[in-house]
Amino acid sequence: MKHSIKDIFQNLSTYLFFVFFLAFLALMLILEQQLSFQKTDILKKEKQIILDLVNQDKRDLDIALIQFNAKSTQLLQYQEQLKIIYKYNIFEQFIIKNSTQYLNDLSILSSYINKFDNATHKFYLQNKDKSLEKDAKQNLDTAFNEVNQHINSMLLKTIGYNQEKFDLVKYIVVVSFILIFLATFWYRKILNSIYGDISYLFKFEKSKSQYDMFSLEADAIALRMNRKSSVSDNPNLIDPVTGINNYKGLVHSYSHKKSLKDSNFTSVTILEIDNFSKSKRLFPQEIAQAMLKKVAYTISLHEQPVDVIARTDYNQFTIILSRASKEQSFKEVDLIRAGISELKFNIPETGPVNITVSGGFIVKPNNTSLEEALRQAKEILHYAKSIGKNNLLQLKDLARKEI
Repeated sequence: MKHSIKDIFQNLSTYLFFVFFLAFLALMLILEQQLSFQKTDILKKEKQIILDLVNQDKRDLDIALIQFNAKSTQLLQYQEQLKIIYKYNIFEQFIIKNSTQYLNDLSILSSYINKFDNATHKFYLQNKDKSLEKDAKQNLDTAFNEVNQHINSMLLKTIGYNQEKFDLVKYIVVVSFILIFLATFWYRKILNSIYGDISYLFKFEKSKSQYDMFSLEADAIALRMNRKSSVSDNPNLIDPVTGINNYKGLVHSYSHKKSLKDSNFTSVTILEIDNFSKSKRLFPQEIAQAMLKKVAYTISLHEQPVDVIARTDYNQFTIILSRASKEQSFKEVDLIRAGISELKFNIPETGPVNITVSGGFIVKPNNTSLEEALRQAKEILHYAKSIGKNNLLQLKDLARKEI
């Protein structure tokens, strides 16, 4: 089975986007981890500030109060930073889903810090009053223990959150590595095969005729490159006047190219030059042959590697197209008809002469033989000729006639 380069590169584009997405995800996880480190660092700093306030020198009360106010303000700033940082913890919010627990812990921490601030402030103000100093010291110790224990609890939870993230990231990394490893070697093999096709086409030699093409497009190009040589090797397959296939060449080329049509629609069209028959020769032989060559050349301008064109009768040409839709095939054949109608020949006796063609178009089902498709196309052609000239009709037009 041959592979389509178009499909391969579409899949490769998807694969590269997948790798880009993984790289982006890795970047986000690194930033997420950095935010976790910042939260841990802030909690440690808060813990250190609380410890410093408890152990602060109280001999100079004014200086102690100034330092207390500064550090108390810093604690409040750290609390705001923790809230802001968590807004960007997308992983924790939507994967671990710890928003309720974490925000509740922040709220409790804020209340403990406020309680600790009040207890510390009272302790400094009541430091000189021996009767109140004992109660103030007890309240301060209680507040310190509460906030310290809660910070320790939040640090332990942060470690737990980081462990959950690590477990998930570990799974993602392992699966991604396996997928990228397999896909990389797969695409490396495919691209090497495509390069082999290109090298074969570049160094095209008859001695390499046994080379097995990997890609569909390269095989089609090789067929086109081989068309003249393979057909010219057997003159019985060529129309001597136009240089394109005759009927035998048509059957031969179609049998070789039908496997390349993939899921496209195959159409069969028979075009006949109007008022141009072997029995009624209106023009000298040289001019008639020039007309036939010009018509064949006009048709060949629309030929693609998977198409087949042939002169199958004195004034008839058969066109087998492979296109993505029925409408596209019919439109292209109609363009051929219109292009031929624009041809002009200067005849010495009669002056300028226009060439027109009538045609019968049919889309060939997969279960229909080429001979049957040609028969149906001829039937439509006969009807097209009966209603005038320069007409291209299809099966539905014949159906209307029968109605």
